[in-house]
Amino acid sequence: MLADGLGYVGSQLDRCANHRSDAAWLTARRGDPRARLVRLHGDKALVADGALVFEAVGDAALLLGEDAAGPIFAAESVGPLEGAVDLRSIAVQGLVPPPAQAILAQARSMLLWHQRHGFCANCGTRTDLADAGYRRHCAGCSADHFPRTDPVIIMVVRHRGRCLLGRQSTWPPGMYSALAGFMEPGETIEEAARREVHEESGVRVGAVRYLRSQPWPFPSSLMIGLIGEADTDEIVIDPKELEHARWFSRDELIAMREGVHPDGLKHPVRMAIAHHLIVEAIG
Repeated sequence: MLADGLGYVGSQLDRCANHRSDAAWLTARRGDPRARLVRLHGDKALVADGALVFEAVGDAALLLGEDAAGPIFAAESVGPLEGAVDLRSIAVQGLVPPPAQAILAQARSMLLWHQRHGFCANCGTRTDLADAGYRRHCAGCSADHFPRTDPVIIMVVRHRGRCLLGRQSTWPPGMYSALAGFMEPGETIEEAARREVHEESGVRVGAVRYLRSQPWPFPSSLMIGLIGEADTDEIVIDPKELEHARWFSRDELIAMREGVHPDGLKHPVRMAIAHHLIVEAIG
């Protein structure tokens, strides 16, 4: 049984994909008295009393979707939001429930995509927002551009009762996590997982099992959570990818989760999919 507490999941929004190209429908939603706007400044947003802070919609054009309370739009703040909290801290501290975190993740990924794709990759002409924010259209060459999500494999590898974890030099001292990396064109999920683990640690992986996924708005990824079974256990790290990697026993992983590892080692908290992969891997 998977532990709960995974961040950015459980969205309750209807994204209204069948209506977004209807200008009259969108105008009506923008004018709906129940419509709300969530405003972000970079990766920060306002929360209070366990909920998102909404404001009036105004002329915001980016629609996230609708829930039982009405339409929700998103917009970027032109300046800092006093008291705003970054999305990672919101999830780690559980300042709002996961469905509200999912709204923030969607908003962050969409807003950043628009900021980075104002010009056509085909001809260089400035593009126009369309379909309530789910498309940008180029009047110069008629190309259409759509928001992208980058697939990332993340895998806990097992071998004879132990789990392989690694760490990067930029992480907090003592932090170890599952190995992860971006999928490349032409790869299956399993192929990408085996390649990444071997590139980073030298370990060869055989069987691969899918467990769970998690949107990761830093900036716009989908973490594909896997459990792998190692065919080899010799570790030869790529120092450009990892500072260190090692095998951990079940008892060590439990101690890391409970914050009592004798060397002060730890693994990711419950909001991260790596935590859930480790819990599943050790049973």
